[in-house]
Amino acid sequence: MFIDNVELTLSSGKGGAGSVSFRQEKFVLKGGPDGGDGGRGGDVFFQVDKNSHTLSSFRGKNHMKAKNGNPGEGRKKYGKKGESLTVVVPPGTQVLDPQSGEVLLDLTQDGEIVKFLEGGKGGLGNWHFRSSTNQRPTYAQPGLPGETKQVRLELKLIADVGLVGFPNVGKSTLISTVSNATPEVANYEFTTLTPKLGVVQIDAFSAFVMADIPGIIEGASDGRGLGFDFLRHIERTKFLLFMIDLANYRPLEEQYDVLKEELANFSDELKDRNFAIALSRADALSEEEVVSKTRDFLKHLDLKEETHGNKYQFLEKFPTYLQDTELPAVYDKTKPFFVAPFSSISQINIDPLRYALSDIVSKEQM
Repeated sequence: MFIDNVELTLSSGKGGAGSVSFRQEKFVLKGGPDGGDGGRGGDVFFQVDKNSHTLSSFRGKNHMKAKNGNPGEGRKKYGKKGESLTVVVPPGTQVLDPQSGEVLLDLTQDGEIVKFLEGGKGGLGNWHFRSSTNQRPTYAQPGLPGETKQVRLELKLIADVGLVGFPNVGKSTLISTVSNATPEVANYEFTTLTPKLGVVQIDAFSAFVMADIPGIIEGASDGRGLGFDFLRHIERTKFLLFMIDLANYRPLEEQYDVLKEELANFSDELKDRNFAIALSRADALSEEEVVSKTRDFLKHLDLKEETHGNKYQFLEKFPTYLQDTELPAVYDKTKPFFVAPFSSISQINIDPLRYALSDIVSKEQM
């Protein structure tokens, strides 16, 4: 089960109490105090592990607590430190204050370990309180309490390319075609109910990660449909691929304008995120219809039909807009990187799409 939002109460361990003890050995008179200190309470850590991709392991858990420190013992023996609690989360997890919404931790790097709560200090044994006027102290410190904090964990998937589109426009079919992901594919809206990640392998040395989120509908930024529960998963993607359905009853221009508006309403950052446009289901229409719709759409975006030598081998029978990007990381980020028709089922322009996305991901990393 995919879970990306949980609330927890985390507590570090209480420090162990100091010991009240007096040295008692044969032939040793007036041995004096020898009570040891209590052990420190366990800390609470967050650890990032890329082998986990959901917060489902926290389902049904309300309170997680580190162990308390053990009390001190005679002969100045220290109590054992309490066992720390390590909370393992997937990359992209944010730790937030549930009341204020403040981001306390932003955990993105695999293997990262961060101490979140400090364990309580152990109490001092009576050995520390001896003096010339009090040679038999009968007092030792109790251990200090640990810290307790309520938190909300939110997962935002980390990917190179995020797919954005209306329900049932072919996002799941595309990611299952070009990557190792196996999402459910069916001919009805909202087939995808949870985000999916897939690794798109280009060759033995290069690959990128693609994220598919549930379809966006008009009003999603206000909570309609699956709303902003999953819109946040594309906030961390480096690049957006708009999926516009050529065979949809909505005009291409309307689909694009609504998607841009919903992203802008949800996040100022997403509004200016670099993007490309893929026109899906090119095999559902005649070539003449695909050409006509694509050219009208390019006019709507004030773009000219260009191929620049057909760098990625897009099929020449369909009009395609492609920026001239021979120099690394030099392109107009206010315009789409490319606009191209494709079909996952008929494999139309699938390989050029993969190569173009791989190229732009490498440019984004420079």
